[in-house]
Amino acid sequence: MPAYMIATRIGPVRDAAALAEYSRLNRENAAIFQAQYSVKPLVVYGALEAAEGPAPDGIVILQFPTMADAKAWYDSPGYQKALPHRQRAADYSMVFVEGL
Repeated sequence: MPAYMIATRIGPVRDAAALAEYSRLNRENAAIFQAQYSVKPLVVYGALEAAEGPAPDGIVILQFPTMADAKAWYDSPGYQKALPHRQRAADYSMVFVEGL
């Protein structure tokens, strides 16, 4: 059953350099993430329009084959190296959800 990681940036970017480093590290590891966890980016800060409630500052949605793959990606050394940069850059909400 597919699983999705949904990250919502809930406020403005505080540290653009930290966000740039987070993005650089993820691009650097993209081939590894795809090969090991079959990650498929579906949404990466695309244009958005709020239908109800306030619009978030940005959204990322990644698809994985399973919840185990999603969690393994999150816990991977490559992502854990990038994570502190994202946390320093802005406030996010992140969830994993199983699909149909």
